Amino acid sequence: MLTFLIQQMKKKFPNQQRTGIGILAGLLGLLSNFLLFGAKMFIGSISGSVSIMADAMNNLSDTASSIITLAGFKVAGKPADEGHPYGHERFEYISGFVVSILITYVGVNFLETSFEKILNPVSVSLTPIVYVVLILSILMKFWQNRMYHRLGDAIESDTLHATAQDSLNDVYTTIAVLISALVEWLSGWRVDGYFGFLIALYIIYSGVKMIKEFVDELMGVRAPEKEISAIKERLNSYQTIIGYHDLLIHSYGPNSIFASVHIEVNEEWTLAHAHDVIDRIEQDIKKNLNVDLVCHLDPYPLDDQEFKRVAPGLRNVLREIHPELRMHDLRIDSTTVPETLHFDLVVPEKLKLSDSELHDEIAARFIKEVIPAKLMITFDRTYLL
Repeated sequence: MLTFLIQQMKKKFPNQQRTGIGILAGLLGLLSNFLLFGAKMFIGSISGSVSIMADAMNNLSDTASSIITLAGFKVAGKPADEGHPYGHERFEYISGFVVSILITYVGVNFLETSFEKILNPVSVSLTPIVYVVLILSILMKFWQNRMYHRLGDAIESDTLHATAQDSLNDVYTTIAVLISALVEWLSGWRVDGYFGFLIALYIIYSGVKMIKEFVDELMGVRAPEKEISAIKERLNSYQTIIGYHDLLIHSYGPNSIFASVHIEVNEEWTLAHAHDVIDRIEQDIKKNLNVDLVCHLDPYPLDDQEFKRVAPGLRNVLREIHPELRMHDLRIDSTTVPETLHFDLVVPEKLKLSDSELHDEIAARFIKEVIPAKLMITFDRTYLL
């Protein structure tokens, strides 16, 4: 059945399959969560169980989440316009942020309700239908988990994968409610308030965690290692260039990835040839990785005698300090005494020396092992490479 629905949404949204499948996930989640909310709220009301009603409200927040998911994928699917030249895909993160705030709010309200129930415990009226509803709820949430996972895999959506995990977490909370009811039935202990309190804490924890994740996405975080490695592997495959550095990756949504990189080329190349090379690189990465890459040319004086005199010794010194230290944009000013070397230095995260400590270490070694010189270093600590 789900396969049929996926195919229908792909037909309905031939050029926006991500939007179509996201809307499908929102509709299925909306229907199933609303059914669970209604059933649990009814049972919780007639039984007087605050933990069941807390779990029902958790399903209500999931219903609201599904509505916002629908709106989020719809807005995120809009094309770029004059006011939003990078598209609207980040709206997925905004909708998720709103959902996480709602979840946290619901958790805080039921934390207060559960605490009052702990201070003034009331017996829960237990009937077989309570157990039936809770077991059906567990089965429904398992189905939701598989549904979200499958749809998330179809469009590689971290948002839907996170929602799938949330559904699985709901299974655990419902099991806790079931245990609460069984404990009172078997022992007479009124633990409903305590279990409701634990569920409320769990809801708050989930909400705060989601808030942090979506805030990170909106602020901008380091690209996934898989994505970085794919771009690096592609850049390493180009034999005509000397190297590359200062790779930056910006995400404006799951399918809106922009990047920039400095490409090192022989300065003897003509401008037309160099432009042709980086143009092919940009087109290749767009075609194979769906990343909009902008390349900046960095000419290297490979045949310059002054460059040959200084660069090898400087590189040896850097390797002695740390094998991942990388130098680029070396310029030699021989008009000063001693001569001045200007260059940029990419510093790996593993190297914990400060800029001043690293400068002094490089200068001392270079003067001792190569030639007297004044070093003017620009430190790069914010780049991926």
